[in-house]
Amino acid sequence: MDFVFHGQRIRESTGTSSITRAKKICDKRRRDLEEGAAGIRRKKQPALLSVAAAQFRESNRVQWSAAMNEIAQRNLGHLLPVLGKLLLVDIDAVDVQRYQVARSAEGASNRTINMEVALLRQIMRKHGLWARIAPDVKMLTERGDVGRALTAAEESMMLLECGRSRSRILLPFVVLSLETGARYNTIRTLLWANVDLMNGCLKFGKDKTASGTGRTIPLSSRAVEALKFWAQQFPDRLPSHYVFPFERYGTSGTERVFGFTGVKVYSADPTRPIGEIKTAWQMAKRRTSRHCPECKSGTLVDQEKPAAGYRCVDCGFVTPELPAGLAGLRLHDLRHSAVSRMIAARVPLPIIAKIVGWSTSTLAKMAARYGHFSMDELRGAVEAISAPAETRVVAEYPQNPPQSHPSLKRVVH
Repeated sequence: MDFVFHGQRIRESTGTSSITRAKKICDKRRRDLEEGAAGIRRKKQPALLSVAAAQFRESNRVQWSAAMNEIAQRNLGHLLPVLGKLLLVDIDAVDVQRYQVARSAEGASNRTINMEVALLRQIMRKHGLWARIAPDVKMLTERGDVGRALTAAEESMMLLECGRSRSRILLPFVVLSLETGARYNTIRTLLWANVDLMNGCLKFGKDKTASGTGRTIPLSSRAVEALKFWAQQFPDRLPSHYVFPFERYGTSGTERVFGFTGVKVYSADPTRPIGEIKTAWQMAKRRTSRHCPECKSGTLVDQEKPAAGYRCVDCGFVTPELPAGLAGLRLHDLRHSAVSRMIAARVPLPIIAKIVGWSTSTLAKMAARYGHFSMDELRGAVEAISAPAETRVVAEYPQNPPQSHPSLKRVVH
């Protein structure tokens, strides 16, 4: 095609050898230019959710992290079989509610369902279609008490089993998680260049939040000793190497790894971070169920048939079922434990936020979510309410304190 439009020469290929088709393409091109010049906007063709989701994901693929792309793929894996064949303009609040009910019946948590609906919301917002159904769509209530804090006994039990793991990375990884309260991926991608053992501090790289990314925090004495011991395993380490590198373990040979006989490290690559420690973590948690609940130090072993149950090799205690141990413990609970202990030690919240990477806008909310306290700690808090008042009254009336009020009897007498 070759024509002049508003003083500009339009010379383009129609992409066809058919004269009839080329004329139609040329006429359509002219019409599009005329409508654009007149300010006429053409309505977008209605799209299926499956098509719109593919376009949305492709447009965000580069800026999303690998984890975010994986989450989006997993969420779409549940959304598209149910809603994928519907046009975006046809999806209403009733469809969303039915989806929520169906996913709940499948056993999905409210948090998981909300993440899936949130992705649907982002897709529909991009096409300007979410506002019409937003007032009638209710997100499900999420549990705010999912996390927990380890007790001192539970921590000792877990660290003991981490030390017995054939994965030599597990123990220093868990210790650093407990001592810094950092997120899993933040520790997983830590570089030696950001670890300053001389001054006892480290600088984290990319974190989940902008407030957490690039923060520098001091290390506790236990964290420093753990990292020093771990650094001895890599005498040729470089600043660009990962603190917890990718490596595999084999059961051949007689080499000892952290006291575990018959384990050999192979395929080690310090230029890559470790993929995951979930398998070693799950095995360590499973072994905690073998700890004797009676003597706390013995190990429960299977009794030979026809006897049933499990017997402690130290105290002889017999139980028909293995205790739960720490089967429900999550890696993220190590972060909960660190925050709870700092709050219990009366560390100011802004300092805790700086250490664990909270943003100032969510500081109070995060403190409420991560603070886990025992009944004794709560009892000590309420006892502290009246103590300062009693002390103050006695100080004001040192010679003749009023004795009529029952709250002063303990102080006066």
